[in-house]
Amino acid sequence: MEQAASDQQHPIGIYLKIWGLLFVFSTLSYLVDYFQFQGLLRWSLIIVFMLIKAGLIVSVFMHMMWERLSLILAILMPPLCLLVLVGIMQIEADYTFLTRLDFFAQTAGG
Repeated sequence: MEQAASDQQHPIGIYLKIWGLLFVFSTLSYLVDYFQFQGLLRWSLIIVFMLIKAGLIVSVFMHMMWERLSLILAILMPPLCLLVLVGIMQIEADYTFLTRLDFFAQTAGG
């Protein structure tokens, strides 16, 4: 029984390294604002740093790194499927919007 309990504990060094990485990525996020990046570069950097930090937190602090693949897929697949569906809906919405713009431009001009 003691052996099972010792297998569940992870070295504190892993947590300290992850805290250090989270601090570095948070600093980089603040530097994006400090250097006043604008436009697509700004939002891309912010989202990339946010996703990296979220991945580190989920994998280490929520112990997903050490879980079975089936549990990981059961937790992560539904949000990923929703993101894919949102992306597909965004493409469809852009197509519909541009089609309507083209249609109304032709009727107004004609």
